[in-house]
Amino acid sequence: MEKIIIDAEGIVLGRLASFVAKQALEGKEISIVNSEKAIITGNRKNIIEKYQKKRKLGGTAQKGPYYDKPSYMILKRAIRGMLPDHRNGIGRTAFKNIKCYEGIPNEFKNSIFMKLKSPEKINYIDIKEVSKNL
Repeated sequence: MEKIIIDAEGIVLGRLASFVAKQALEGKEISIVNSEKAIITGNRKNIIEKYQKKRKLGGTAQKGPYYDKPSYMILKRAIRGMLPDHRNGIGRTAFKNIKCYEGIPNEFKNSIFMKLKSPEKINYIDIKEVSKNL
């Protein structure tokens, strides 16, 4: 199984999520480091309000949907949304091959990271900031 290590620093959340979902469906094992440094484009105030609203609608303890607070889980949920039926079948096996980390763990310190293209001049907010405001 081919392993891919991606550095998420400065990469747009949606583009990263779609790329990772496609690679996972092809059977590759993917690790994403610096997941808290991925960005969401748009107006900072609107993005924070959107995520706060989603989190408040979160349902009860027994029913979903659940919106996690940690930044790496926000990224993982975005990836899960790009997969076909994450509960069973090919989507489930693909989702199990995806790992997200905050910062760079010791096992990846000397590794070569894949870097996706990041936008130049845009309005954005880091996932870390969104996570703090939830």
